[in-house]
Amino acid sequence: QVQLVESGGGLVQAGDSLRLSCKASGPSLSRYSVGWFRQAPGKEREFVAAISRSGGNTGYADSVKGRFAISRDSTRNTWFLQMNSLHPDDTAVYYCAAKSQILTAPLPMADHEYNVWGQGTQVTVFS
Repeated sequence: QVQLVESGGGLVQAGDSLRLSCKASGPSLSRYSVGWFRQAPGKEREFVAAISRSGGNTGYADSVKGRFAISRDSTRNTWFLQMNSLHPDDTAVYYCAAKSQILTAPLPMADHEYNVWGQGTQVTVFS
């Protein structure tokens, strides 16, 4: 059973940066595409970014393009979300999620496509 643990959240000022980490454990991790989602108070969970199992394909929500970057370190079974130029609208609980896929599958960008979830990490941005 694959498990995910997020870390790196915190309280930061607008304009600052944070890097979230998603540490995975379990079998066959190389088969998994990984996504980041977030949920703000009173709002639905929304897609932020995703990276394919090969690492060769990434996707971003329009609201974070040019500010956030998803990456991975396969040797450490860890995925990252680098968040730059943060603003208060980025305040949310951030979750990483994983989906086992074949190499030719499209990049999953909807939460219902993922079947493994972490517990979340809080990011709070104040102005």
